[in-house]
Amino acid sequence: MNWLATDTLALDQASAWLEPSLTPDSLGFLQYTSGSTGQPKGVMVTHGNMLHNSEVIYQSFGHSEASQGVIWLPLFHDMGLVGGVLQPLYGGFPVTLMSPIALIQKPIYWLEAVSRYGATTSGGPNFAYDLLCQKATPQQREKLDLSHWQVAFSGAEPIRAATLDRFVELFGPCGFRREAFYPCYGMAETTLFISGGLKTDPPILRYLDRAALAENRVVTVSPEAEGAKAIVGCGQPWLGDEVAIANPDSLQRCGPSEVGEIWVKGAGVGKGYWHQPTATEETFAAHLADTGEGPFLRTGDLGFIEEGDVYITGRLKDVMILWGRYQYPQYLEQTVETCHPALRPNHGAAFSIEVAGEERLVIVQEVERSYFRRLPIPDIIGAIRQSIAEEHMVEVYAVVLLKPGRIPKTSSGKIQRRTCRTRFLNQDFDPVGQWQIETSDPRFEGSHLLREDP
Repeated sequence: MNWLATDTLALDQASAWLEPSLTPDSLGFLQYTSGSTGQPKGVMVTHGNMLHNSEVIYQSFGHSEASQGVIWLPLFHDMGLVGGVLQPLYGGFPVTLMSPIALIQKPIYWLEAVSRYGATTSGGPNFAYDLLCQKATPQQREKLDLSHWQVAFSGAEPIRAATLDRFVELFGPCGFRREAFYPCYGMAETTLFISGGLKTDPPILRYLDRAALAENRVVTVSPEAEGAKAIVGCGQPWLGDEVAIANPDSLQRCGPSEVGEIWVKGAGVGKGYWHQPTATEETFAAHLADTGEGPFLRTGDLGFIEEGDVYITGRLKDVMILWGRYQYPQYLEQTVETCHPALRPNHGAAFSIEVAGEERLVIVQEVERSYFRRLPIPDIIGAIRQSIAEEHMVEVYAVVLLKPGRIPKTSSGKIQRRTCRTRFLNQDFDPVGQWQIETSDPRFEGSHLLREDP
């Protein structure tokens, strides 16, 4: 690759620049969906996609030249790039960028920047707000001024009503208003933004029957009802974009009280995946079987629409959302199996469980037979945690090490991740080594230790 130092160019060369011949369909950039490891898919984002989505964000967030941004999200992440860099350029307002590592090392740095620069727009995934609730001390909070914060957007992972309540309780005395919270929904395949509410409105909550949700039915209950689950609304599509709820099997439009797959159509939807025509056809070219409407983007997310607002209830795929990013288990498993020679390649499973309302990562991995009698368990656990953190920016919640031949597989040799998850929750494994973050969950009481005897 040839590098050009622009500060050494002669000024008389400026006249040699020619405006490129671009159309709305010209490729602007590739936004990869799964980070820098494994086999990521590059979404083809055009100039037309970018301009449309930028205007959607500009209007829905109520931006102006008086706006001020603070962004800590990685710039290779669509929320960091499109929302944190391109949106300020489009809107003509300043933004302060900070490293995501700073948030992980000391979460209060984020709110100190919001306070210091008088940010009107800042945000991130739900976990970031949770971190502030857990880590910020009363002494740190009393120094903050969050009264300028108008749009505290929350997206990229499920938004928890309990997080919103706790954040308002702790940071309300700092000037933070509940109306500033802005739940939204989007993904790389749509440039960034799919739906969001009105800037001046507080978040909308719906309380649904948990058992009915498991059957893909929407049944509204009171907040006090047994089995009530709070679902946070993610607003409406903007500027002519459309969201449909379809049955993922029949491909027909769902009724108003049914949960289905979220399909999206609009000018912000990318042109497909770079050099992957089959995946592009499967994901970007869906049509409703009953009406023929389309093409739609199949998001793989489950949800419903009520009074125009989009609600997210779950996901169809094995993909996990950890620390605000979609994580594919096969890529995490590849990282684990190569981080220490005592681990068997292609004999590990990565999956998530819900702990205190959060999605947390669990690794189950077989060890090599040659290491079995002298297994350096602390070294292996440390290598797994470090490699996952460095390559995926994810915290490991638990690690289970198994004897050779003990991980569940299908008859064709595929890892059965769901079976691993069930056996972990039921504590049906007989591990040769195990580590886990301390938790108050009674199912795992006493399991935050290392077993070194095979």
